[in-house]
Amino acid sequence: MLINTNDPRVKRTRQLMMQSFMDLLLERKNIYSISVQDIAARATVNRTTFYAHFADKFAFLECWMREKFQRKLKEELPDASIANMSGLRTLILSVFDFVARTRLYMKSEEDRQFEPLFEVAMQQELYQLLFEWLNKESNSISQEIVEATSLVTSWGIFGSAVQWSRNPENRSAEAMVQDVLVVVAASLAPVLQ
Repeated sequence: MLINTNDPRVKRTRQLMMQSFMDLLLERKNIYSISVQDIAARATVNRTTFYAHFADKFAFLECWMREKFQRKLKEELPDASIANMSGLRTLILSVFDFVARTRLYMKSEEDRQFEPLFEVAMQQELYQLLFEWLNKESNSISQEIVEATSLVTSWGIFGSAVQWSRNPENRSAEAMVQDVLVVVAASLAPVLQ
């Protein structure tokens, strides 16, 4: 059964389930221990409703992570402007901050199974943002080059953030962000000319 995600009732139900999950996460501090039944019960919907919206817990978690990441980027870049060094730095810093905060949810061995799912969801959102921005900003550059640049840049930013988040005590986020900014700006320059 396909549902219309633009329907206000569907949006409300999804938001209710997302908020219920966040409440449970704050109480338990463990993603793995939260079941579909727990989410449905807290949201006062039945499991059938949950499964009408999401194929399984993994699909729910991917959607949850995408929405959290999109919200973070909208808060930090309200006009989605990354057309200058300041905007690009804000974007990179936002990714670093979000990845570090997400790592806080990955305390147990069981929770670490979700890390690849979350990473792919975040990287894809970052790719989409960069792709849309480069499509607007680049003139007479082939679609293939825009796609490749978006892909390489999104993985470069995201991969750097993930690597840094594993040992944040070794180097400040600001120092790492500054170095990533230099590399990313240089890699984007040919596409933005």
